[in-house]
Amino acid sequence: MAVRTENNRRTVLVVEDEFVNSQLLGFILSEEYNVLYAEDGRKALDVLKENARSISMVLTDIKMPVMDGFELIKAIRSDKSLRRIPIMVLTSESAYEEKSLDLGAIDFLTKPYDMPSIIKARVKRIIELSEGRKIIRATEKDYLTGLYAREFFFEYASRLETAGNGGRMDAVVIDLDRFNVINSLYGRSFGNSVLKAVATSLLQLLGESNGIACRFENDIFYVLCDHHDSYDSLAEKICSDLRSLSTSIRFSVRIGVLPDVSRVTSLLQQFETARTACNSIKSDRLRSVAFYSDEMHKKELLEERLLNEMQKALDENQFVVWFQPKLDIREDKPVLCSSEALVRWRHPELGMVSPGVFIPLFERNALISKLDRYVWNQAARQVARCKAKYGVSVPVSVNVSRIDLFDPDLKQTMLGILEENGLEFRDFLLEVTESAYSDDGEHLVGAIKDMRDTGFRIEMDDFGAGYSSLNSLSEMPVDIIKLDMSFTRKIHESKTTLRVVELIVELAKSLGALVVAEGVETETQYRLLILKASSG
Repeated sequence: MAVRTENNRRTVLVVEDEFVNSQLLGFILSEEYNVLYAEDGRKALDVLKENARSISMVLTDIKMPVMDGFELIKAIRSDKSLRRIPIMVLTSESAYEEKSLDLGAIDFLTKPYDMPSIIKARVKRIIELSEGRKIIRATEKDYLTGLYAREFFFEYASRLETAGNGGRMDAVVIDLDRFNVINSLYGRSFGNSVLKAVATSLLQLLGESNGIACRFENDIFYVLCDHHDSYDSLAEKICSDLRSLSTSIRFSVRIGVLPDVSRVTSLLQQFETARTACNSIKSDRLRSVAFYSDEMHKKELLEERLLNEMQKALDENQFVVWFQPKLDIREDKPVLCSSEALVRWRHPELGMVSPGVFIPLFERNALISKLDRYVWNQAARQVARCKAKYGVSVPVSVNVSRIDLFDPDLKQTMLGILEENGLEFRDFLLEVTESAYSDDGEHLVGAIKDMRDTGFRIEMDDFGAGYSSLNSLSEMPVDIIKLDMSFTRKIHESKTTLRVVELIVELAKSLGALVVAEGVETETQYRLLILKASSG
């Protein structure tokens, strides 16, 4: 049994190297527990050994310096004085969960920590379980929906699959569309009603066939059930049940299916595959259900290959930087004034790989910064060669991703590139997409402003593709506004679009900013832009 401290409160240890996450979790738990902290596994072991009798629970991150979470779990489970302490893993990556369970973790807490009452309830429940309370049956089920908790789900689903009579079974993932928005607009209580309604629909499905279900995380549900040729009726049933809660809200779900699950791979991997199918229809409002297909499999294999070969491609200069010219059309004759650095992948076996394939892939896997730095250096060298050979500087715009803006060394990196190539601030423009000004706005806008105050010129890319208003431009650190090509394509078709372009040019002029129109392909587009440039 855990020993109570003097103030009759249990003590928990939070092991997290991210200070903000550590303090946020500590703040949530400190209402009911004494909270100790460690920023890596090694320091956590020191704290545990000093407080072995008083610590009731360990909550640990996986990715940490010195000693990661997996090593910490192993160390606790191998120490006789510590192995009684239950461990909850803090993670946003489902790939870690199965290994953590195998090593001895009890439960998982998914980041971000946006449900304090639930966090405290789960911690309390696990501590009571470790102290010998008879609540095993309660821990089998999700507190809200009555479906299985995910750790029990995988255990029982594995038994179900093994004990099956040879019939075909499907792994099904259900994801509620815009649930976070609904939760924010209508409150957590209504959001809970939505989750309960989905669970009821799933239980009715399982009542008609062999299977098991769980709420895997937040608004995502996993189901292992007898094979069905179609799940459209399930999607319709869920939406119909949700409409009974409110007729004024547009409800929709996405369902991903891996048909005929195989025992060759783990259930966790199979549900991840079904989740891939589910995610494939995020941008397709016309579909609610997607079955995992050979095409998806080929795409996954290609993406995995590109990820594995990225470093080799960088080392071998397979990435080629092209320069798209920018023309100043304010004078009678267009004049080359700058260029934009574009990257292409010339793969030795696959040929030219579209940036529409590898750039989003690298962004999703936090590898885009490596490619960005490669492009920055290549572009700077080209500008330097041009200056040396022709005595002329043609400034170049380079992309700076959201991930780059979180790098505390970004400014020094950029300054180093300028110094190494003998360039000035006017030679190197930093291009930031419009969404970066609105996503996590305060931090990112602050980082952009710092770069601008240092001397760099800032170009806002894809303006109009997101949600920025014309008024918000006055508060954004920007020197150049780059119109999304959708404006250019429609400028000769719509008077409204033409007027919007005119307003943007006028506002940019009042702010001392230039406007770049992207994707000019016709004489008509060109003439209209000249007209607006001269009038603006």
